[in-house]
Amino acid sequence: MNRSIIALECTVCKERNYSTTKNKRTMPDKLVLSKYCKRCRKHTEHKETK
Repeated sequence: MNRSIIALECTVCKERNYSTTKNKRTMPDKLVLSKYCKRCRKHTEHKETK
């Protein structure tokens, strides 16, 4: 199976808020999305972690 589960971590407060899946074969680089952080109470960049 090519899709793997990843966690998205807030770059400001380092809290892991979201989880998603991605295909590592088509997207080898780390995923960065703008998502809402409950602790910061605003939209921040969330980076992929393990």
